[in-house]
Amino acid sequence: MTNSPHWDESRASRYHRFRYDFPERSLAGQTLIVAGGTGGLGAALVALLAREGADLIVGYHANRERAELLRDAIEEQFGRKILLIKGDLTDPEVRRDYIDTAKKLAAERRAILAGAAIFPGDPARVPFDSLDQKALESSLAANYVGPVLLAREIGEFMERGEGGSIVMLASMQAVAAFPSSLNYGAPKAALVHAARILAQQWSRVRVNVVAPGATVVGMGGASVQAGKYDRYLDSGAISRFGRPEDVARGARFFLEPDNYITGQVLVVDGGLTLRRDK
Repeated sequence: MTNSPHWDESRASRYHRFRYDFPERSLAGQTLIVAGGTGGLGAALVALLAREGADLIVGYHANRERAELLRDAIEEQFGRKILLIKGDLTDPEVRRDYIDTAKKLAAERRAILAGAAIFPGDPARVPFDSLDQKALESSLAANYVGPVLLAREIGEFMERGEGGSIVMLASMQAVAAFPSSLNYGAPKAALVHAARILAQQWSRVRVNVVAPGATVVGMGGASVQAGKYDRYLDSGAISRFGRPEDVARGARFFLEPDNYITGQVLVVDGGLTLRRDK
């Protein structure tokens, strides 16, 4: 029998002998972008990637003080320096700054851009009865337009190079209907669909989504602290609230080089969306 020209006989032989390849620290020395990396969830991913030895470009919207505190903490804990980028993702100059900084690192350190996590957004907490065009457009810009444009530009850059992975941040409200989530859940649902379309667009760039549930930091932190989700614990629908480490590990899974997954959504909610009527 003639084998396919794509058949790898040496790999097949290793598998026959139960020899498998499970790389460790595979992102060490590579460049990754974490837009929105100073927020509650993004900061945990930054820490996880820094621990692995990645070169990090970390974006934030406006809070310079928090960004510098994260930068100092990462250097103290892991001995890694991170580069900070400030600005709104709807600004084309800000998006260009991410790409230009990645090019600079590639030239200086030979650290290719291996992936990006796009974690910015806005909780868009506007009472249902107060929703108007301005509120909807503001949420759409923060939770859909800016992140999608950055993903498109980073993806095109990586597709021309060695490929890579993009992880976008949605919400459990993007995959299940929750009361009063129109202003936030709908743009996040659009983001999920956009990620699938982008995943179709490229052959060397993977695009996936992490959708957190009720977590104790980030946009869900205030709701958890206020007791909004207590009933799900009391009913046994979930065993605990989500932690930033849960989301960071999910994003890191998608960022693994040579990952064989694209166009998928990982809901990190402890089962809340499945059992929310319990």
